[in-house]
Amino acid sequence: MHLDDEACYRALSTRDRRFDGRFFTGVRTTGVYCRPICPAPTPRRRNCVFLPCAAAAEAAGFRPCLRCRPEASPGTPAWLGTSATVSRALRLIDAGALDAGGVPALAERLGIGERHLRRLFLAHLGATPHAVAHTRRVLFARRLLDETRLPIAQVALASGFASVRRFNEAMRGAFRATPSALRRRRGRAPAAPDLVLRLGYRPPLPWATLLAFFAARATPGVEEVIGDAYRRSFEVDGVQGIVTVQPATAAHQLAARIELAGPAALIGIAERLRRLFDLGADPGEIEACLRGDRRLAARLDAVPGVRVPGAFDAFELAVRAVLGQQVSVAAATRLAGRLAHEYGSALRLDPGPGSTLARIFPGPHELARIDARRAGLPRARAAALAALAAAVASGGLALDASRDLESSARELARLPGIGAWTAQLVAMRALREPDAFPAGDLGLRRALGAPGRPATAAEVEAAAERWRPWRAYAAALLWLTPDAPPRRRAAAREPAAA
Repeated sequence: MHLDDEACYRALSTRDRRFDGRFFTGVRTTGVYCRPICPAPTPRRRNCVFLPCAAAAEAAGFRPCLRCRPEASPGTPAWLGTSATVSRALRLIDAGALDAGGVPALAERLGIGERHLRRLFLAHLGATPHAVAHTRRVLFARRLLDETRLPIAQVALASGFASVRRFNEAMRGAFRATPSALRRRRGRAPAAPDLVLRLGYRPPLPWATLLAFFAARATPGVEEVIGDAYRRSFEVDGVQGIVTVQPATAAHQLAARIELAGPAALIGIAERLRRLFDLGADPGEIEACLRGDRRLAARLDAVPGVRVPGAFDAFELAVRAVLGQQVSVAAATRLAGRLAHEYGSALRLDPGPGSTLARIFPGPHELARIDARRAGLPRARAAALAALAAAVASGGLALDASRDLESSARELARLPGIGAWTAQLVAMRALREPDAFPAGDLGLRRALGAPGRPATAAEVEAAAERWRPWRAYAAALLWLTPDAPPRRRAAAREPAAA
């Protein structure tokens, strides 16, 4: 990843939030590394080293700054300035690929050799895959020590460490202090016993627009939108939970209140939430590409900071995509609720008064045995879901970032009942491919066509060429702004995207 040192120093000198997480500054005289927004006095240019990620800073011998707290950074967009392979590897690491496995297994999932993967990481990030994963765990643990009352042993588990001993060693190595000492430094403990994670992002974030999108598609019994909050039930590694996400009091953060039936790896849950709301996006980079098209300019003004609505669980989103074929959003939502009721397990946690949360969305093993009549589906649709579920349950289909966009779409499209639209939608919303684009989507065809004459899929595909590599964001923008000011056409109606 190439960094322009002079541009980095200007961003550091002006505390430019647009660059928060895009690079870190190592200060030779103090031995610490900082975010571009660090409130400390700006160091002299000759004392600065600019590094692409926190892991590279630590590999170079710098330790985290205690003032700007690199652990609170909104994160580096995985695709920014890296190769496609490194981008996919970073998404897998964020999903926990190295928490239980090793670098050889990660390289195998990516279809390359271990030595080549290490070379790519060193060339683009200045750190090995193991160092990236290790720094990710250490910084997340520091956040838990500062922001929660979790016992230290649970902090170690929640951060992905295999043992408390390794956790203690890692924290001493990074912060020159034990976890207990770090917790004492935070001063006053959080007033409430609730487990709340703070999720940072680069502003702006169109929270009301995202919330409306999810509200229209909330699976009955599994998801709900109440006021300015999104809520859902989930089960991760056998542990049930409920999460409530809403804007935090601090600027540029969401607060995720999590209730769990037992100890769980919170680092994975936090990453799922970041993917769900696309919190790692860089709005400035994306808008700079899309604003050049006059068809998108007014829409960008209507939805500043556009995000691609994601998925808490990739398989769940894939099921929703299949259910959404050739039906309205409301119909697909009702069918998803029926699947949750018929095949999902009961939620054992109390969701509180007035809540509709009652079920856990069924996984691939449950839906591999789906019955068309019981599910209320046509036989062909039920067969498509059964094939999808069986492929995921057997490990034959990996709904993750281990394959590139073309390969992922091709593997999905091999399954019966799954065409290009469904495959691209899954790649876009579940696999977080920024250039995925369901060109045949009726909503996109209407948005880009003339009044009463939707554009053809080929015309949509041609129009989208200038939006690369952010076609997924252009599609989301067109979906999220059905009533944007028209430009030589009538306003588009809400598309039937799953």
